[in-house]
Amino acid sequence: MNYATRQRSAVQKTLEDAGRPMTPAEIWTVARSLSPGLGIATVYRALRILMDMGAVEVVEIPGAPPHYERKHPQHHHHFLCEHCQRVFEVEACTSGIDQLAPAGFTVKRHSLTLYGVCNDPACVNRPAQQAQPAVAQFAGGFR
Repeated sequence: MNYATRQRSAVQKTLEDAGRPMTPAEIWTVARSLSPGLGIATVYRALRILMDMGAVEVVEIPGAPPHYERKHPQHHHHFLCEHCQRVFEVEACTSGIDQLAPAGFTVKRHSLTLYGVCNDPACVNRPAQQAQPAVAQFAGGFR
């Protein structure tokens, strides 16, 4: 059981250090330096356990594979870089968004995703015709 705990800790530390939502493949790439021998299936199992514990939550963005982030106590939104496909946290929330609902409707929750280009020089300097989505490895997810 200590083996699983060490691997779970590597996944959790990876998400905490990244400070942004990550795909299981991104997590696996970083976390295996913290836990040699870590496999992608173990990353998925660790994510499931961490979600069940309430430490991690899934970030679903239309057109992107599921991303996972540490659980936040406050409401927030996300930014998807259309060049590198990385997702970043946006801590602010637009006020009055519930007023966009049709008259008589009650908004219970909302999600907002901003799309554009991140500040990574590789993305900023990329010619527009090459701005194609990266192929997502291990794009599967779970709920």
